[in-house]
Amino acid sequence: MNTPLLEDPNAGLRPEEFAEAAEAAISDALSQAPEAQTAVLAAAGLFGVCADESSGGLGLPLDFAVPVVQAAGRLRLRMALAEQIVLARHLPDAALRSALLEGRQRAGVALQGQHGQAWVGHARHADQAHWLLVRSPEGAVLLDLTQAPAPSCQTDRTLDPEHPQTWWDLSNATALAQLDTATTEALWHDLEILLAATAHGAAEGALQAAISHTGTRVQFGAALSTRQAVRHWLARMKLYHEASGAAIARALQRNEWGQARSGRSALALNLQHGAFIIEKAMHLHGGMGFTWELPLHRALRELRAIDAAVGAGGLARGLGRDFIEQQQLKEAA
Repeated sequence: MNTPLLEDPNAGLRPEEFAEAAEAAISDALSQAPEAQTAVLAAAGLFGVCADESSGGLGLPLDFAVPVVQAAGRLRLRMALAEQIVLARHLPDAALRSALLEGRQRAGVALQGQHGQAWVGHARHADQAHWLLVRSPEGAVLLDLTQAPAPSCQTDRTLDPEHPQTWWDLSNATALAQLDTATTEALWHDLEILLAATAHGAAEGALQAAISHTGTRVQFGAALSTRQAVRHWLARMKLYHEASGAAIARALQRNEWGQARSGRSALALNLQHGAFIIEKAMHLHGGMGFTWELPLHRALRELRAIDAAVGAGGLARGLGRDFIEQQQLKEAA
């Protein structure tokens, strides 16, 4: 049975109140066959949280989408949910937005490459997508992956053999919509924050698993969590997780000049801290993280794929470089 996300969008709800409803809807979807999951999530209203009301969405701020994608990360949903939400919010055509929020079409975002280049890629779960958004010199373009003949593609199973990366030759793909520079930047801003929230949710799931395991696993007559070294690791994992959440909360707030803050630092921090938390959770499980009985490896692969898409640590290096350049400009002035 599908769980409606919201009955009255004007009922004065807070973003955190979406978490429980979103988790119920995603749990419901995970119990279904893969081909039925999109319909379940669409019926729950997850895709349209931030979409315009004229398209059938709820028209809520991005804050309300954060707990939705956090729940997806925590439950290890294998779907480009963040991309579906931001595209349903920012596409210029109402018919295209409606198709996404109603689940009739699935879409992804290529995080590397530009339209007109030989290959574009690093789109999460592109094997499920009907449409793909690709950057262009003028902004971005939404391309159709279902046309005949099908666009050429190559798969790379290095990071995730179950859900390999796909590289597309879209030079002859049909364009469904064009996004100008301002719309593209707004979409990318939202996507960076929601990808950070996805990583934050994945880390939370791993932390919860580690706490549960160390609290119930008994060795030498006592639970693992009674060991001081284990408690130190759990405390550090919790500290990193809370710091990462604070970075997302800050990115959602406007700066002192009333401008939107960049989501890049929140994404960089959550990718770094999230990978640490998941890897340490595997360690505390006795190295079981790569077994099918404890599928934490799937969460780690998801984070590593996002990190590879933004430069495999290049995001943090870029932020550091920008900071140094700004300081040098201040000193020169």
